[in-house]
Amino acid sequence: MNQKRGVLLVLATAVISGFSIFINKFSVSEIEPSVFTFLKNIAVAVFLFSVLLLAKEWPSLKNISGKQWAQLTAIGLVGGSVPFLLFFNGLALTSAAMGSFIHKTLFIYASVFAFFLLKEKINWKISLAAGLLLAGNLFLLNLKAFTFGKGEALIFIAALLWGFENVLSKHALKELSGNVVAFGRMFFGSLFILLYLAFTGKLGIISTLSSANILWVLLTSVLLLLFVTTYYNGLKWIKVSTATSILLLGSPITALLSFAFGNTLITLNQAMGIFLILAGVLSAIFLVEFSDKRNLPYYTFKPS
Repeated sequence: MNQKRGVLLVLATAVISGFSIFINKFSVSEIEPSVFTFLKNIAVAVFLFSVLLLAKEWPSLKNISGKQWAQLTAIGLVGGSVPFLLFFNGLALTSAAMGSFIHKTLFIYASVFAFFLLKEKINWKISLAAGLLLAGNLFLLNLKAFTFGKGEALIFIAALLWGFENVLSKHALKELSGNVVAFGRMFFGSLFILLYLAFTGKLGIISTLSSANILWVLLTSVLLLLFVTTYYNGLKWIKVSTATSILLLGSPITALLSFAFGNTLITLNQAMGIFLILAGVLSAIFLVEFSDKRNLPYYTFKPS
């Protein structure tokens, strides 16, 4: 039952991600990305703190040990701050298609980290899912040429960090709730980005934002709140490899929304990409996840 609930929650995360990416295209492209990320992170951290109070999880937050606070700080560093800065700087140096493709390979690095640190299996089943997902993204993004310069390297490092953060979060979720882990990621992530903004002299940009900018920040923060609460509560019950694979379903959803509400038509290549990604996600769920009935939250955090 918990396993099914975990899959459903991460499926909800993927749907939210698809809508969020689509909406972000119309929002605050004029806001400096690191400032935008900081404002969203701190807003979500405040929302989550309120959720913890309303859900009566405050005692669990008060009783967190020093080791657990260190875990949450690490999650904020490698998941909620540094990779965002690397990603946005890298995206400015490469094409959107190339940057997106590298980012979409995150599930591979997460699966490798989970293999060594959480004893998750890597076999033909997950290889099949990975092959379908990679092929699907190649078709969907219409990537015609591969390049690997400074921009691509920055995005690759960001994807590695996000992959490792999933393993750190999975370990923390053995003893902490999904809401607490999400709060730690957003709160400490926002603090690290705040230090970056202060160091680079970008903190003053916040005072120049218009009311329209602030409204868009609040709107996208609500979507981000839904994203992190569903994802970390779902990740608690399923494999890292499955969870990160399911997230790739967000790309076809964004493409379909662009087709439904925009002037863009879905090409044959994109249709093939959507089909392959859907097949890859279904493979990850039914061949990889539901073929293993172990109680996942009790994985040990050590190399196999």
